[in-house]
Amino acid sequence: MHLSSPRDNRLIIYIKILRKFLLSEFFLTPNFPLSGNIDVAKYKLYFGDTGLLVSMLDEEAQDGLRGNKNLGVYKGALFENTVSEALIKSGVKLYYKREDSSLEEDFFVRTADELILVEVKATNGRSKSLRTLIESEKYSYIKNGIKLTGGNIGFSDNIYTFPYFCTYLLKKYLKEFGKNKS
Repeated sequence: MHLSSPRDNRLIIYIKILRKFLLSEFFLTPNFPLSGNIDVAKYKLYFGDTGLLVSMLDEEAQDGLRGNKNLGVYKGALFENTVSEALIKSGVKLYYKREDSSLEEDFFVRTADELILVEVKATNGRSKSLRTLIESEKYSYIKNGIKLTGGNIGFSDNIYTFPYFCTYLLKKYLKEFGKNKS
């Protein structure tokens, strides 16, 4: 769920207390400190339980999803929500960036000296936004990215690929990643 209206602080407080929704904050500029570079009027909300998201789909979509394993138009949203849930549960705060309709990054995580982009792909396709931000001289802290997909583990052009089910290990991996670079 993407919202971009001015924030009602009481609503956000209730959302955080209830833990039914997860908040991803919008980066003005992907830079350190992370919390100092956000626009509080823009954010994304994810369901704290992907099962709740599925239960809110219309009956036809639920039947297609359960019976035929046809994710249809919901495929990207379901995978992104599942990843947001795993990241939050492993202690990662959520941030995202969108510059225009063609450049959007799902999540940002950090090591001691680097911002790592995390992109969730419903298919095993290319990661144009990921590659564009890594190659850009505009963002000096961004050198690597992680693509989460239904495929296998891999590495190419500073992009590490992991299956979705490894999301809960990202925080631990990034801790080791930072140590191995030193």
